[in-house]
Amino acid sequence: MDAIVVEELRKVFKPGWPGRPNVTALDGLSFSVRRGEIFGFLGPNGAGKTTTLKILMGLMRASGGRAEVFGKPAGDVQTRAMIGFLPESPYFYDYLTAEEFLAFYGQLAGLDGVKLRERIVELLDLVGMTEARHRQLRKFSKGMLQRVGLAQALIHDPELVVLDEPMSGLDPIGRKQVRDLILGLRDRGKTVCFSTHIIPDVEMICDRVGVVVKGKLLASGPVDELMSRGQTQTVEIVCEGIDPHAVNAIHASATRVIERGRRALVVLPGSDRVDEVIRAIHAHGGRLMSVTPQKGSLEELFFAQTGTPWPADPNVKVPA
Repeated sequence: MDAIVVEELRKVFKPGWPGRPNVTALDGLSFSVRRGEIFGFLGPNGAGKTTTLKILMGLMRASGGRAEVFGKPAGDVQTRAMIGFLPESPYFYDYLTAEEFLAFYGQLAGLDGVKLRERIVELLDLVGMTEARHRQLRKFSKGMLQRVGLAQALIHDPELVVLDEPMSGLDPIGRKQVRDLILGLRDRGKTVCFSTHIIPDVEMICDRVGVVVKGKLLASGPVDELMSRGQTQTVEIVCEGIDPHAVNAIHASATRVIERGRRALVVLPGSDRVDEVIRAIHAHGGRLMSVTPQKGSLEELFFAQTGTPWPADPNVKVPA
């Protein structure tokens, strides 16, 4: 049994003012999350990621379709004890210390006494917050709040952890710490589903990913499979010691030639002309240093699925 099953999910928001059209946030969304995996829910801002997670958590009603968690309808009381959730913009009682904050949520989860105290110590160590355990949350940085929020989501040792944009707004160190925490959860047999628009984080830690745009799932599957699906397999050739005539000849076959002193990087759109370029390098007295095929990236797939043009030149900027 999958941890999460979503089929033909729809959510339509009705306007607060008469005469304005309805807004469709989810339009027949379908995907599943397997037990014991890290699933990345990837999409641009406004794609419907947060709406989907709120429906799965029972915080919002769907307009149609099916959403199940551990075989029960989303929001079912029996499954809530199996879920840990960190929303995108959580509100914390900032006058509490980290210990008091976790004690409060632990008691809500039915923990108390020695078991709760031991769990708090364990989680503060897990998220690297032991030294800040007596500090009020109002004095925490964004990254510290995110980590203590993760500890809150884990206080009752849930089977499924759902995180909405857990890396958003974090610096590189904070993002690495959160990624390590997520990988550690999978190593302990937990299931993690998190939404994000930060593509490198998905590539680094996810087992499978779903790309959602305008409330529809446009692609889903293992990360490695999606990274190579229908993408141009470019080839990079590094050579040195060639004269300008060779560079001019190579330009006809390459999409890009970058010269740095005696060395040149030649980027080919595919493998068809690799032999031709290598012959040109040798014919003009050059020395071949390396030939490296480049697989497609999840970033390319994301741009392709969202309809955003992929820049062929590094000086071309993609609209935000």
